[in-house]
Amino acid sequence: MTVPVQSTAISAQISRRKWLLRLSGGCVPLLFSEHSSAGGQVEEPLMDSVRTALGSAIANQAPPVPEFRNTESKLAYLRWLGAMSERLKKKMPELQIRQEFLQAVWYESKRAGLDVTLVMGLIQVESNFRKFAVSSVGARGYMQVMPFWTRVIGDGDPGKLFHMQTNLRFGCVILRHYLDRERGDNFLGLGRYNGSRGRAPYPEAVFAAQRGWLPNDRTVG
Repeated sequence: MTVPVQSTAISAQISRRKWLLRLSGGCVPLLFSEHSSAGGQVEEPLMDSVRTALGSAIANQAPPVPEFRNTESKLAYLRWLGAMSERLKKKMPELQIRQEFLQAVWYESKRAGLDVTLVMGLIQVESNFRKFAVSSVGARGYMQVMPFWTRVIGDGDPGKLFHMQTNLRFGCVILRHYLDRERGDNFLGLGRYNGSRGRAPYPEAVFAAQRGWLPNDRTVG
């Protein structure tokens, strides 16, 4: 896959930014049919440059269609997709939904410069792959994104956090932001994502879940 992960505008504002994301449109009705016990991000003041960069990463539009630099990388992706689809079958029985989800996770993770297995582990811990999961503090969807983020860097519509790609895009952008703030420290970045920075249970749970999504041949990360 050939994915541009750095934009001139963003890198000029934030030197550590390595990603550029595009947001797909659409939303789903606001439903509270499932609950999650996960924590949630804490709203913090953002520098104007950071807010602008994050907003740009969210606002750009493109469907999650992978592109590949050569046949080998495409075949590696297809092997990963097949293996992960089999592992996810019990949680997402419908093949089309499962494959669309995995494709979007892979795409958004790569766009944000994140390890796909780390994102899969985070989703498992946060929502157990439930699209309409809602935590006790109001975090929503697969990646348990707090609604305030739609006001800070989005269009102010928290209902869109139940749209698959929108939720994954917000979640990956936010995780990338927290990792950048922690200078790439996964332990602290994950803690900040969960609102439990410095405490071990959440990062350790994600790391444990991550191991279950490692591809056997390690060809796609």
